[in-house]
Amino acid sequence: MPSSAKARAEVWQFLAQVSPRPKQTIVDLGSGWGGLVIPLALRFPECQIVGYELSWLPWFTSKVIQRVLRLHNLKLYRQNFLQQPLPSADIVVCYLYPEGMTKLADQGRVQHWRPSYLISICFALPNHNALEKVKVSDFYQTPVYLYRL
Repeated sequence: MPSSAKARAEVWQFLAQVSPRPKQTIVDLGSGWGGLVIPLALRFPECQIVGYELSWLPWFTSKVIQRVLRLHNLKLYRQNFLQQPLPSADIVVCYLYPEGMTKLADQGRVQHWRPSYLISICFALPNHNALEKVKVSDFYQTPVYLYRL
């Protein structure tokens, strides 16, 4: 499910707070149609951007856009990120579901995969306290969380 424009705007606000530096890696878990991962690659050309999407059509659409825009700093994988060794990441963004967030928290402990920051749209990361939580003024009052891990 695509995130709302207002929720994505909050993600940008959180990214401004954690200020990605050159050569950092930003990972989008569940990158979908590219609504966030493509703008990330455009806005941060000096960073490595990685997107994971399991659904074929959204992934393919993102790949086409990536090639048309020649985004060499963007890698898109059609894989279940829960079954892959994830790249070392400085910042992770995601819009998952409650069980996915639980699995993500478990995977982080098991694989010792610890990004510096995690920004989550809609669902909290179990057993972690958010640095900030903002409720977006959209139809669903979508929460957006910022975690320092």
